[in-house]
Amino acid sequence: QLQLVESGGGLVQPGGSLRLSCEASGITLDSYAVGWFRQAPGKEREGVSCISASGGVTNYQDSVNGRFTISRDNAKNTGYLQMNSLTPEDTAVYYCAAAHLYCPPYLEVRGMEYWGKGTPVTVSS
Repeated sequence: QLQLVESGGGLVQPGGSLRLSCEASGITLDSYAVGWFRQAPGKEREGVSCISASGGVTNYQDSVNGRFTISRDNAKNTGYLQMNSLTPEDTAVYYCAAAHLYCPPYLEVRGMEYWGKGTPVTVSS
């Protein structure tokens, strides 16, 4: 059973940066695409970014494109989301998720198989 644990969330000022990590256990992550999703208070969970199992394909939500960078280190069984130029609109609980080999179309939540419990990110002055 694949288990995912997120870390790296916290409070940051507008314009600041955070790096989220997603550590997998149970099985190796190299056969799974890794996605990052977020859910703000009162809103539905939405896809932020995803990287394929090979690392060759990455997708981003339009609102984070150019500010966020997804990556993975299969040797460490870990995925990452580097978030720069954060704004209050980025405030949410961020979840890591995994799907076999490929990212789902349009970063669909239902396309992911395994989920972490989330890490909160608050952008505020």
